[in-house]
Amino acid sequence: MSINADTSKGYAPTGKDSGVVKPKGTSKIRAHEDLVTIDIRSRKPSWLKVRSPGGANYLRLKRMMRSEGLHTVCEEAGCPNIGECWEAGTATFMILGDVCTRACKYCGVAHGLPTELDEDEPRRVAETVKRMGLEHVVITSVNRDELPDGGASIYADTIRRIHEAVSGCSVEVLIPDFKGDEDALATVVDARPAILGHNLETVLRLHPDVRPGGRYWRSISYLGAVKGLDPDMLTKTGIILGMGEEEDEIHRAMSDLREAAVDILTLGQYLRPSAMHIPVARWVTPDEFAMWKRVGEGEYGFKHVESGPLVRSSYHAKEQAREVEAGGPGAITNVMEADIPAPAEVRLDLVQLELGRPGRSAKGA
Repeated sequence: MSINADTSKGYAPTGKDSGVVKPKGTSKIRAHEDLVTIDIRSRKPSWLKVRSPGGANYLRLKRMMRSEGLHTVCEEAGCPNIGECWEAGTATFMILGDVCTRACKYCGVAHGLPTELDEDEPRRVAETVKRMGLEHVVITSVNRDELPDGGASIYADTIRRIHEAVSGCSVEVLIPDFKGDEDALATVVDARPAILGHNLETVLRLHPDVRPGGRYWRSISYLGAVKGLDPDMLTKTGIILGMGEEEDEIHRAMSDLREAAVDILTLGQYLRPSAMHIPVARWVTPDEFAMWKRVGEGEYGFKHVESGPLVRSSYHAKEQAREVEAGGPGAITNVMEADIPAPAEVRLDLVQLELGRPGRSAKGA
């Protein structure tokens, strides 16, 4: 993936035309001050090496996505499993454009100000899912903090259209936090996805630096609020290891997530997208990932833990939707920190005031 070489314009894989790309900020964070991190030029361990994609089905799906003007997080975030998943005929669609209003320090998606809202996208996604003959589909998105509902209505429309177009196809969503808006969350829950996911991404101490637009307890409690709206809905989250977290902090995050009765947890290795992102603090071994699966399921009671160096949120998602049974509500069912703007949200508001315009609506492709 080629990257915009002009760092003043921010991190951006080429071809971004749905928003104004902005810098993500410094790659240095406080948690790394006394830590020896891994140089971006260092060789990866053998367990992180995968074959470059390029099979017939991969190329077919890529052409299909481009012809419909659709995005996949598989491409945007540089997922290492893209070859395996696309060859198997599965993909994770990324709706609401390809420019995110937040500047997370680990994420390979471009940051900036989106300039359009494609209201025809749900129809095209559903038609593409039908053409692909999928039995399970994952829908995620960038953050769209400039929209009144954060894009929740587009999520709901996409879910319903897929259900109508492909009978029996289960839909999993990986949503933003919609700034803690419970009405936006209810809009998505009412559309009846099989799994509702929202990623915590990292531990409490690292959260403010790694996810400057989010909040730790907002993310956890948002998942808990899903069970308050629908106790039978499967909930799911993911944590990325290798960013500087300590063992006791991983235990704490697991415990906190179970307070919200989260059913499914994914654990994977952080891979640095570019020099403009935070460095890798350590390579986590396959044996440690296996240990965390045992701890998560045996000690904390997650219904399922998918844990491995190359695991990402949608890895083996179809099997999880078919085999995992949801638990009931936990101790946390109300959204916390919804009324506390994060620093990145304050900066976004200021920029929009200076520009004097919200995102414009553009129907169709």
